[in-house]
Parts: sequence; structure tokens; C-alpha cells
Amino acid sequence: QVQLVESGGGLAQSGGSLRLSCAASGSVFSIKGMGWYRQAPGKQRELVATISSSGSTNYADSVKGRFTISRDNAKNTAYLQMNSLKPEDTAIYYCRITTPILYWGQGTQVTVSS
Repeated sequence: QVQLVESGGGLAQSGGSLRLSCAASGSVFSIKGMGWYRQAPGKQRELVATISSSGSTNYADSVKGRFTISRDNAKNTAYLQMNSLKPEDTAIYYCRITTPILYWGQGTQVTVSS
């Protein structure tokens, strides 16, 4: 069994920054991809950013140049540095890993005020 614990969400002002963390624990033997997704009220869950085991990254167009995904393989942890936040970034952010079984975190709320 794998557990994902997300942290770092909260309230930020427009133009501000937040850093999310996702720590995997339990029967973690080999994490392949790690990623962040988000779901705003009334909308479908969407991809924010992913990072492969080799470090290749992929971003949604809406966050390119503002968000940075990274990972620490020794700590089985993924990070999402969010800069220049906008009100439309308000959502619940979910961490996902593949081992290759998919695991989701419980989500962390990010609220950006204008």
C-alpha cells in the first residue's frame, strides 16, 4: 500500500507564490511518473504538470512559465513551485504517482484572491 501526503496549500494573493509537496510512503519500490492535477469547482480535473523518472517535464499551457515541478527521488517527494498565481489557479490540487499502479493524494486546497 502506498500513501501520498500533500502539503503546502493555502491562501495566496494574486501574484503571490505557494509551494506544494507530495510525499509518498509505504510500499514504494519504484516511482515512475509523478504529477500534479487540479480541479476547480464545477470543472473536470485537469493536468497541471508531470515529471518522469528521468526528469522530463510537461506543463499545461495555462501554467507554463509560472509553475515548476520537481522531484527528490531519495525522498520519494514531488514539488510544485507556483509563482505569479492568478485567481483562476484556485482549485484543489492533487498529486498522482505511477509505480506503474496509479495512486492519488487526498488533495490540497489552493485559493488565490484577487
